[in-house]
Amino acid sequence: MEGTALATAYDPIAVDRWVPEPDKRPGRTAFQRDRARILHSAALRRLAGKTQVVTPGTRNQAWDPSPRTRLTHSLECAQVGRELGAALGCDPDLVEAACLAHDLGHPPFGHNGETALNEFADDCGGFEGNAQSLRLLTRIEPKRFTEDRSVGLNLTRATLDAATKYPWPRGAHPADPASRKFGVYEDDRPVFDWVRAHAPGTRTCFEAQVMDWADDVAYSVHDVEDGLHAGHIDPDCLHAEPERQAVFEVAVGRYVPADTDPAELAAALDRLQAAEWWPHGYDGTAAAQARLKDATSQLIGRFCLAAEGATRAAWGTGRLTRYGAELVVPRGTRMECAVLKAIADRYVMQRAEQERLRADQRVIVIELAEALTARAPEGLDPQFRALFDAADDDRARKRVIVDHIASLTDASALSLHARLAGHM
Repeated sequence: MEGTALATAYDPIAVDRWVPEPDKRPGRTAFQRDRARILHSAALRRLAGKTQVVTPGTRNQAWDPSPRTRLTHSLECAQVGRELGAALGCDPDLVEAACLAHDLGHPPFGHNGETALNEFADDCGGFEGNAQSLRLLTRIEPKRFTEDRSVGLNLTRATLDAATKYPWPRGAHPADPASRKFGVYEDDRPVFDWVRAHAPGTRTCFEAQVMDWADDVAYSVHDVEDGLHAGHIDPDCLHAEPERQAVFEVAVGRYVPADTDPAELAAALDRLQAAEWWPHGYDGTAAAQARLKDATSQLIGRFCLAAEGATRAAWGTGRLTRYGAELVVPRGTRMECAVLKAIADRYVMQRAEQERLRADQRVIVIELAEALTARAPEGLDPQFRALFDAADDDRARKRVIVDHIASLTDASALSLHARLAGHM
């Protein structure tokens, strides 16, 4: 049976596929197979053209930093998650596959595009990048078909579960029903219910928790690195009390609970600034680049080792998998990570030109959605045209339009908007 090499930590339920498939290559595990499918997918390649923080192709940086895209972020997240997962006893290919997959459903223009699509799709179930990732993995990305429909990449139950950050439908957040975070659309419930058939309620599996922390670590550290490269962040400013308070205000309520004492954040920033490797300046020289890269490595190691040590202290030295443990991240470590997120937010994302760009991008997504609604199936790629023609009602047709827009890169969204919306 596929995946028997994983039997010591993962039972047959974990390596089941929605549609059974025979082995293709003896000796390869089920999770190695999943990882390969994601790595070779068109959806992963398209992430190269999707915004992470700095829009790909913009040249308003002081130096040429080759800013990160969704693809490079996903690759870095995968490396962080693979090593942390392996250290805790997870199958490394499983965790890497989940990390590679976690952002596949994100639309063009980053979270900005996600917000615009959610507004457009409000009457057909909304839009959420994580729910879209599940939809893409189990339906949209063409790899395996049943007699009547695509089953996407047909990954194992454990890999799909590990890629699910928010295992609940819209409006069912266990702590905050008003939250916009959810992991499944209603018409994807059959495969979601299959994935979660043996899960305890809305608890995320251990591998998903590792993936989520790897995501936080990767983007918090690398967004600051990109901000320094681009000349938007001056580390010396973080010694001035007004600037520090501005950073803490961003962190409170956005990256930490609203009742967090700013003194905790101040202590976290002090700890980081006291480290010998902390970047106290950056001038773009080779030596400065090397010091910054060392700081990046030190931060990633610091955050991962803290989580590994705390988790081992709580759960012991055995293999930690599925629902047998919870990832433990010390509160102080989460505060340090949150400070980094707030620094990037304050000095990179909140720049006036970025807000103007985001406003223009929101208009593009909405106008493109309206143009496709008025003119579809014109403008739809053959894959989505066929789905549009086969849809039962307006709600289903609208979902196809949302799926198509979500699949676009920043550049292809701009091109399609120019072709369609310009002639409305």
